[in-house]
Amino acid sequence: MTGDGRPLRLGMIVPSSNTCLEPMTYRMLAERTDVTVHATRVPVTRIALDESSDRQFDLATMCHAAELLATADVDLIAWNGTAGSWLGAGHDRAMVAGIEAATGIPATTSTLAYAAAYREFGITSIGLLTPYTDDVNTRITACCAEAGVTVTAAHALGLSDNESFARITPAELLPPSRRLAATDPAALVYLCTNMYGAPIVDRVEAETGVPALDSVAVTLWWCLRLLGAAPLAPRWGSLLARQPDRSA
Repeated sequence: MTGDGRPLRLGMIVPSSNTCLEPMTYRMLAERTDVTVHATRVPVTRIALDESSDRQFDLATMCHAAELLATADVDLIAWNGTAGSWLGAGHDRAMVAGIEAATGIPATTSTLAYAAAYREFGITSIGLLTPYTDDVNTRITACCAEAGVTVTAAHALGLSDNESFARITPAELLPPSRRLAATDPAALVYLCTNMYGAPIVDRVEAETGVPALDSVAVTLWWCLRLLGAAPLAPRWGSLLARQPDRSA
């Protein structure tokens, strides 16, 4: 809650063809009344390593969306997309700086949320599962290496149409999750805010003993942390349920 007693307001910039992150975010918050979520959309339909795909994530588009969220007097703005995982964290840091300059409101992104999780939980290796094509996974792996995180193994589902990512069932993610866990990563990562990894996180953790990080959950976890709100329930990721150390 804010000082005047209203719930904290989290503004989210959502890829236009994403049908996963909003329902999953609401499910993760369940009956909580301390935080409300408010979304606006930007055109995103295709994920690839080319100029037309990259243009979907330009700063002017994001700032315009952020300015719309600012009219709702939100307390934090999050770009809830993982493009920074292949465009580079510097891309997202510049985006955050631009949004904050345009709105005066603190901002973050899914990619920066993952970076925070890796730092906080001491994660230096991951098993990577995405809906993307192999070349996108290769770029993500290179960006992880630049940040000091090793990808022990990666599995790409070979899709580029963003809307199609949410059609992958959680059950389809179980076999590759088990294979990736067998490569002994510090964590499994479901990288895409339009892929339903979150519903199987608790099962995968129980079966493999490897912590799992879903993009929707990680983004919400970091936003809650920045807002000073309580963490998520353990079913969305054992690591993300930890109370922050206020003395650190």
